[in-house]
Amino acid sequence: MIPPLYGKRVLLGVTGSVAAYKSAHLASRLRQAGAQVTVVLTPAAERFVSPLTFRAVAGGRVYTDADLWGTEGHILHIGLAQQVDVLLIAPCTANTLAKLAHGQADNLLTVTALAATCPVLVAPAMDGDMWTHPATQANVARLEERGVQVLGPDEGHLASGLQGIGRMLEPEEILARVRYLLTRKRPLQGRRVLVTAGGTQEPLDPVRLLTNRSTGKQGFALAQAALDWGAEVTLIAAPTSLPTPHGAQRVDVRTALEMRDAVFAHLNEAEMLFMSAAVADYRPAHPSPHKIKKSTADLTLTLTRNPDILTEVASYRRQKGHPPIVVGFAAESQDLLANAREKLARKALDLIVANDISAADAGFAVDTNRATLLYADGRQEALPRLSKAEMGQAVVVRALHLWQGGWLAHLVSPTAWEAAQAQDVYRPPSLDEVGFIHFSRPDQVPRVAQTFFANRPLLLLWVQGAQLGTALRWEEADGDLFPHLYAPLPVEAVAAVTPYGPDETGHYAPPKPPEQPPNT
Repeated sequence: MIPPLYGKRVLLGVTGSVAAYKSAHLASRLRQAGAQVTVVLTPAAERFVSPLTFRAVAGGRVYTDADLWGTEGHILHIGLAQQVDVLLIAPCTANTLAKLAHGQADNLLTVTALAATCPVLVAPAMDGDMWTHPATQANVARLEERGVQVLGPDEGHLASGLQGIGRMLEPEEILARVRYLLTRKRPLQGRRVLVTAGGTQEPLDPVRLLTNRSTGKQGFALAQAALDWGAEVTLIAAPTSLPTPHGAQRVDVRTALEMRDAVFAHLNEAEMLFMSAAVADYRPAHPSPHKIKKSTADLTLTLTRNPDILTEVASYRRQKGHPPIVVGFAAESQDLLANAREKLARKALDLIVANDISAADAGFAVDTNRATLLYADGRQEALPRLSKAEMGQAVVVRALHLWQGGWLAHLVSPTAWEAAQAQDVYRPPSLDEVGFIHFSRPDQVPRVAQTFFANRPLLLLWVQGAQLGTALRWEEADGDLFPHLYAPLPVEAVAAVTPYGPDETGHYAPPKPPEQPPNT
């Protein structure tokens, strides 16, 4: 799985609260999420948790006030402040809140915070009366006015033995906030994605209902994956106990009719629709207003058809041309691919995710899934058994590729491309060295150019992914999914060739793909 915080640099400040023990777990979770974690402990924090603990769980450097007066002390705080993507202080005591609010810089953490130009997050932890004291509230207000994000605190049992507001948020909640913050500037930044999840319920009477075995896990994983790619997500959820991914706008529904109404209420603003909910095909024609009493007679239920939401979406798209990408799901127990292909065509989908629910390690109520992806252009891609989080990432990346027009790009020198044209086939050295040709999505091109081709004359070869067939595979590398072509590239498959280079500052901008895919 691609770590959502891969390569992100987090400076974790820990202050003198009993909640400091939670910060060790938080540091570990940040590291597991792919972040590079550096820790700064205040003198009071060292009384609760040792630097050795954080070195073990975070894997990075741990600094204390003793380092402030070391050989690099006069510049240490500047380096710490300017080389990270976020400064997170958790726990943040009332004392440290006051210092931050008034610009006091009397230890390594506060002097670093004063020099920080990155986002600053604080997770307060203190007793309830300390939190509600006017001085603390004034300090919080002042920090928020400066753009500091205050996470929590939560309500519950406090170290004093009292109940109240003042508990530091749990590490998982803090991680979710950091995850959302650090994934905003990704390819789907500012774009609205609509996801449906879970199994609808159709009431028979006030006690009983008709439903299915869907838990909503795959839909919620899709919502989290879309958030990780920078999208603003609306999650339409049938009844489930799953927690809402942080940053998603959740709309709770119960029945198929309610889900249909919710989908169309948000459809016009969506760039993508992932229709992963298991929507009931039928509902009781005459639900009873009172509990149906048991008797000796048989009970006959009359069912009426529910609307087919995706069929109605297909009609809406024909009229409005929106949303650009619609992804459906087919959960089948027999004739998986035939049924999925029929649904793909009938509902005018761009992509359908077909999974066999009879498999013990896939489908409902488990944390893994197997799927075959069927594309509107006829391609078919089998995915191995993945966690539902990994499956969510895989599906969203394919939808992103389609949303970008299906274009893939390859960086090449003018000399290499001239030689390929003479031979009608392009065979770069990587094909023999690692077995494939490196391709990129348009949004990946600047990073690849800066890393491997800086200050060299370059061309971009533009190819439609649909032209590459089964030799194209999406594989994880450097915290992303990259398209790799396990075959030579025919020159005739290249739809366009454009020059590519940096601006006057040396910055590589995302290239603009060709206007329209070629006719095939």
